Amino acid sequence: MTHALADTPAPALSKSELQTQVVRALQADLPEHSILWTPEDTTPYECDGLTAYRQRPMCVALPETEAQVQAVLRTCHRLGVPVVARGAGTGLSGGAMPHAHGVTLSLARFNRILKVDPLARTAVVQCGVRNLAISEAAAPYGLYYAPDPSSQIACTIGGNVAENSGGVHCLKYGLTVHTVLRVRGFTAEGEPVEFGSEALDAAGLDLLAVLVGSEGMLAVTTEVTVRLVPKPQLARCIMASFDDLQKAGDAVAAVIAAGIIPAGLEMMDKPMTAAVEDFVHAGYDLSAEAILLCESDGTPEEVEEEIGRMSAVLRDCGATAITVSQDEAERLRFWSGRKNAFPASGRISPDYMCMDSTIPRKRLADILIAIQAMERKYGLRCANVFHAGDGNLHPLILFDANDPDQLHRCELFGADILETSVAMGGTVTGEHGVGVEKLNSMCVQFSPEENAQMFGVKHAFDTRGLLNPGKVVPTLQRCAEYGKMLVRGGRIAHPDLPRF
Repeated sequence: MTHALADTPAPALSKSELQTQVVRALQADLPEHSILWTPEDTTPYECDGLTAYRQRPMCVALPETEAQVQAVLRTCHRLGVPVVARGAGTGLSGGAMPHAHGVTLSLARFNRILKVDPLARTAVVQCGVRNLAISEAAAPYGLYYAPDPSSQIACTIGGNVAENSGGVHCLKYGLTVHTVLRVRGFTAEGEPVEFGSEALDAAGLDLLAVLVGSEGMLAVTTEVTVRLVPKPQLARCIMASFDDLQKAGDAVAAVIAAGIIPAGLEMMDKPMTAAVEDFVHAGYDLSAEAILLCESDGTPEEVEEEIGRMSAVLRDCGATAITVSQDEAERLRFWSGRKNAFPASGRISPDYMCMDSTIPRKRLADILIAIQAMERKYGLRCANVFHAGDGNLHPLILFDANDPDQLHRCELFGADILETSVAMGGTVTGEHGVGVEKLNSMCVQFSPEENAQMFGVKHAFDTRGLLNPGKVVPTLQRCAEYGKMLVRGGRIAHPDLPRF
């Protein structure tokens, strides 16, 4: 399905004329093998991990040096051509979906680890380096890179910066924004820029925090300096079963209320545990309505004490079974199910749409119960896996993209989850970003004035609006049209949300 980016104007030239002009101009910046424009070469770039929406790019540029990145950006800016930066394409919100009249700037060849400094506990890497590769390079020094999204074997650090990625250990160790010290790159005009520093602080406004999570709208990242942390002496994981969703949700809040910050605190409902157990045989309790994975790491003494405290809290909250990993192999097996939740879902459904929102921890059971009602409303199944410790939801709506009606119902289902999350005091995204998927839901969470302020930030970095246009921040016109659509469909937004 092609998702039209109606918020951006079409160029004066036809697409074929514009393509010829742009390819000829880029041939002065890049070698022949670094420019793709035929359908068979550009089709692999037509979507990211959100495969429901596709758009073949006009052409793809694959620079190998920063000078070539700068030249491509300058050429596109001179011609007024949109640019969509792309890493590994593992994003789940359509953030890297191409522009029909633009250039996809693939940074896959920027895959070198430039320096690991064990004394400063930092690593300097190019944007195309895989997340897991950083930890592999740091391992000989007893260090690792903490943010660990489930796609860490493939996703790149540049994409992590764009989406402010987290992972199962983000509760204790933080998101990308907490572990990145410095980012180098270029503006839409091709001007070199640097955000943050390797020192404890940087002069002026903290623009690094603005850039991280900006989804490629403000600048193109080429190099990142990250903070490394020591590998813990020991890590053990509790697998706790619950016969009731409310009890499991209450247990999450109770663990945090007890002053415990686990290294990881994840929750999976019964449909999800069934899917992953059939896939990886992690040893999950298939009779449980929900399971929690609670990890402790540190010195052996710290881990023993914390495991004991967490186990007591979980029992008090009604856990029907508690299993503690006895060795590293068992701990990794417990986590293998959680890490493989997405591919496991792909085995039980032709397609799935992974949503991403946040809610207050105390509302975990409430949102699960609401999602069960939505399954009946939209006639689709949904399996749930949560970064429960920080209230980040990942409901996976199962559907068949070859059936237009199922896709439509899936979109309505997803929007309902997002808007219900906001009504419960949460947000429409936790770590996957807005991209094209959540544009309409941004109209629900933010007022027109707030969206205008976000456009103001983009304008300060990208005056002509050429970097990743038509994504992340909805226009006033789009929000007005979405509001009318809700009314026409007899579906009014939650009463305590903005009225467009």
